[in-house]
Amino acid sequence: MFRAFLIKYGEIGIKGKNRHLFEDALVSQIQHALKAVEGTFQTSKEQGRIYVEALSEFDYEETLESLQRVFGIVGICPAVILEDQGFEQLCQDVIAYLDARYADKQMTFKVNARRARKDYPIESMQINARVGEKILMAFPQMKVDVHHPQLLLNIEVRQKIILYSEVIPGPGGMPVGTSGRAMLLLSGGIDSPVAGYMISKRGVKLDATYFHAPPYTSERAKQKVVELARLVARYSGPICLKVVNFTEIQLYIYEKCPHEELTIIMRRYMMKIAEHFAKESHSMGLITGESIGQVASQTMQSLAATNEVCTLPVYRPLIGFDKQEIIDVSEKIGTYETSIQPFEDCCTIFVAKHPVTKPNLNIIRRSEQRLREKIDQMVQTAIESAETIVVE
Repeated sequence: MFRAFLIKYGEIGIKGKNRHLFEDALVSQIQHALKAVEGTFQTSKEQGRIYVEALSEFDYEETLESLQRVFGIVGICPAVILEDQGFEQLCQDVIAYLDARYADKQMTFKVNARRARKDYPIESMQINARVGEKILMAFPQMKVDVHHPQLLLNIEVRQKIILYSEVIPGPGGMPVGTSGRAMLLLSGGIDSPVAGYMISKRGVKLDATYFHAPPYTSERAKQKVVELARLVARYSGPICLKVVNFTEIQLYIYEKCPHEELTIIMRRYMMKIAEHFAKESHSMGLITGESIGQVASQTMQSLAATNEVCTLPVYRPLIGFDKQEIIDVSEKIGTYETSIQPFEDCCTIFVAKHPVTKPNLNIIRRSEQRLREKIDQMVQTAIESAETIVVE
């Protein structure tokens, strides 16, 4: 029975004079999300409300799923939009709506009218009382409960009249693209896709860099990361993924540097390369999936050592999460099952048996001096040979 959705937003409503920019960004994101859905839709905004109307046959469930992945939406209300044909006709339409929508009428209800159009001849409180009376006459088994109703019937009187009684939660956050762009260091693990999702939820447009180490990591490992990027892109929009061949750099570090320092030094070079691509795409920072203390490379000292090579800020949205909290989010967004597939990436292949947990920055720099003969050219080659994949 529903051919329209009323879209509710949260934080956008407090943006003052800039609110229209955020509303326009949200409309744009909704339109992009619905491109993948069969059917033709019209998205419009009016007085703090955004509407999606189906202009053709469409898949209701698929449409709802797509809208639930649009950041900035806090509520999706399947709605019936009516022409204003007088109050008596409105009452008849409400009765027809309830009869068609709810087979079981054994419930309590409340009418919540909002008269946004002030020339409408009946005030909101009168609409509540008179429509409620009509409902009780039509369905005697229903009861009024103004404090904790089982059914809240919303009536919005605007240029047209909107009826809805269900608010389906959206993902919240801010529309993608309203908070700049950042570069995600994406691996095949559980953490980094969740970090990308969470930073994107705050309105940040994502690019990504993945470090591939053939033949030590397989083509299946690369495809796993591409699939993870695709799953994140359902929320963030298209992601430009850079696939960097990191094998020679890793082997050179493995050959020249103390093994307990391998992870830190490799991470430092990953950050340098990712920052190069970030600056190329005018990103405003790097994103990682690190969480304090989760592994040896994520102690406070190790994080400081990897930060030291960056001139852009490094954002770590999972910094205070424990592993189960990260897993919970990955299951919610659909990346967990892909992340646990047994295809290792370069971060897990070259792992020291006893990695340093409190690296001394001066010692790390001295170890890197052993690389100076070839490392700059290797980094340049890795950058120039990187594969670009646009993931949607």
